[in-house]
Amino acid sequence: METGIEKGFEVAMVEVGEQDHVCLFVSAHPKIAPSYIVKMVKGISARKLFLKFPEIKKKLWKGHLWNPSYYIETIDSISEDAIRKYIEAQNLDP
Repeated sequence: METGIEKGFEVAMVEVGEQDHVCLFVSAHPKIAPSYIVKMVKGISARKLFLKFPEIKKKLWKGHLWNPSYYIETIDSISEDAIRKYIEAQNLDP
């Protein structure tokens, strides 16, 4: 994701969950706040999708692509391998 690099972080892995979520594995300097990364990913991805597919904005609740909530886990609390396995499992069919 070139946008991440421009904003100072790297998206190493992306998986779309069963229906309603996206998992990202991101690497960034400790000075970059995780909330900033979420804000950039959600904002820029929504803007790009709306530019490419303007009709979807009319079908969304109040024109918002993303729910304002998010969950963050840091590598300090669990291993990188555990995070990668969890993200990869999101793409499996039930």
